[in-house]
Amino acid sequence: MTENPLLERATRFVSALRHCQVLGLAVHAASEEGMTLVLPYGPHIVGDPRTGVIHGGALTSLMDTACGMATLCVLPEFEVCPTLDLRIDYMHPAEPHKPVYGFAQCYRVTADVIFTRGFAYQDDPQQPIAHGVGTFMRMGKRLTGTQGLGGMIKGEQA
Repeated sequence: MTENPLLERATRFVSALRHCQVLGLAVHAASEEGMTLVLPYGPHIVGDPRTGVIHGGALTSLMDTACGMATLCVLPEFEVCPTLDLRIDYMHPAEPHKPVYGFAQCYRVTADVIFTRGFAYQDDPQQPIAHGVGTFMRMGKRLTGTQGLGGMIKGEQA
């Protein structure tokens, strides 16, 4: 038995996703607080060969996957939760030749939609490369009444 079943479940899930395999995305950390993925630097994700800066699409995939995987942190069982909406605000380019981390957390869960937020960073989470928010449709099992999270997370007001 593992010390962190959430980390084990997330690692199995991310390793099965083809885009994660191609990009090299891996789970860095997982807890009830959120999910952190790592995007290793490589020539296949460079957007500008003159500078070596990572392509924005690779960062978008990192954040979409981190936000989607964060649903594993709050749901009692796996559910299919496709992306409904995703917004990424790029703060500054990633420094070449360094991995990028994507952290995401769920801040509200309803019967139909999960709301997430997160950020991408390299050395310092206080200096984000990008911020993101995403909404994900719940297509699997439903929460009812006071079961599970009751629709709220971390003291958020309705």
